[in-house]
Amino acid sequence: MVMVAGRTRRNEQVSSTREALLSVAERLFAERGVHAVANRQISEAAGQGNNAAIAYHFGTKADVVGAIVRKHAGRMEQDRARMVAAAGDSTELQDWVACAVRPVTGHLESLGVPSWYARFFAQVATDPALDMVTAEAFYSVSPSLGRLRDGLERCMPDLPPEVRVERGAMTRHLITQMCVERERALSENVVTPRATWHEAATGLVDAIVALWGAPVTPEV
Repeated sequence: MVMVAGRTRRNEQVSSTREALLSVAERLFAERGVHAVANRQISEAAGQGNNAAIAYHFGTKADVVGAIVRKHAGRMEQDRARMVAAAGDSTELQDWVACAVRPVTGHLESLGVPSWYARFFAQVATDPALDMVTAEAFYSVSPSLGRLRDGLERCMPDLPPEVRVERGAMTRHLITQMCVERERALSENVVTPRATWHEAATGLVDAIVALWGAPVTPEV
């Protein structure tokens, strides 16, 4: 029993250390950019005397990025899966756009103020050296995204494939950047156009629905 109790405490200590390192890394990456932050700086800011703590607990900096993305994406997946299941076979575009937007804004609201995830994600998702790591980590814990994509396609069966890909990218950038701006404004105590994350999500959904429903001008 003593050995089991000791092993349990050790596991709890390891888990606590990993979580502290991830939280600090997320903040520093959001503030300075991934490549401007050394592993040693993360360890020091997390109160770890061992400068090799990142390598010991995670491996490379890319592994840290993947771990942060999976932690947040896994929590958002719970809400997205519930919303996707509720949407069922809907052909209402707004239903599926809401499935893309509200799990993100709801998660950011749950993090409180200040939060760092939106700014962290914007850094890594647009970094050519990390975009593949980010995408793999995100999709690995987000199986409902496949059903979300199918739902969007069902609403617009006649939209050309290349336009669908293009507007999907626009949607991702719009969600990311608008969340970054609101997260930053809240952390700096700046007045925001919408009073709550829920209201901000409503504005985003409206704009993205209009984006997907925009006319397609044929090339001459």
